[in-house]
Amino acid sequence: MTSPKQLRQISIVTNQLAEDPVGVLLDREFGQTPSSYLDASTGLSTVSVYWQLEDDEVAGARAILKEGLEDLADEGIDVAPGRISIRAVKPRDWAESWKRHFKPISVGGCILVKPTWSPRKPKAGEHVVLIDPGLSFGTGQHATTHFCLTQVASLREPGRKQALLDIGTGSGILAIAASKLGYSPLDAFDFDPDCVRISAENAKLNGVDGLIKLSQKDLTKVPAKSSTKYEVICANLLADLLVAERDRILARLAPGGSVVLAGILTTQFDGVASAYEAAGLRLVESATMKEWRSGTFR
Repeated sequence: MTSPKQLRQISIVTNQLAEDPVGVLLDREFGQTPSSYLDASTGLSTVSVYWQLEDDEVAGARAILKEGLEDLADEGIDVAPGRISIRAVKPRDWAESWKRHFKPISVGGCILVKPTWSPRKPKAGEHVVLIDPGLSFGTGQHATTHFCLTQVASLREPGRKQALLDIGTGSGILAIAASKLGYSPLDAFDFDPDCVRISAENAKLNGVDGLIKLSQKDLTKVPAKSSTKYEVICANLLADLLVAERDRILARLAPGGSVVLAGILTTQFDGVASAYEAAGLRLVESATMKEWRSGTFR
């Protein structure tokens, strides 16, 4: 019998120079935007994410992170001291911490993303998207999600019917924002059943559950060809997956449509761009924030 999952704070203590690579490691393994705390007295940074683990999963998570730190060291990155800690967090502590640090964000003057407890009112022309931080990826705070939101907003042509597909929907934030902006029809899927469940809850919270078709799918196993086409496709995925499944993604793109690609490290972006340009698309918009670079291709 397995133990119930419990929220954990998963942290790595490292030096300031290795803070970003260690953050990427945590983001890659857990799909959560890490937070960092610098101890001025020691000069060391503690990089943390929050994730649900059963008791018997803790050792495995620690082993994965240890291997990841060893890989960074093999690449010449000094991660010392590289201390890994995994501790249980009371749900109340988690909620109160997020209430202190999770702030509303405005995107393109037409979307206001905020948690349910925020009293902030939307400005004229802003559509409110309610997203409480949780254990699915996508609150608008991360650079990759923020880029996708800006593109969903800027690519919307009022008065024109535009279909949108959200691959790797996470929290459902992109599909929800797209629905508020008038995209239709809207399809979204994710490999993780928990993400699909949370996306459905978030869609209901925002009153758009009847406007988004959500499903659990594995991108690597969807049909290679599709008769359904979308004017906009968002794919916030790992670079290797974006390249390997390029043809499956583009088989769903309408002529003249745009594909928004995110979740790409700056060191991997050129490889992704080359793959999509080889398929006849061109890069029309790009943004870099810290170690992440995202792009829109048409």
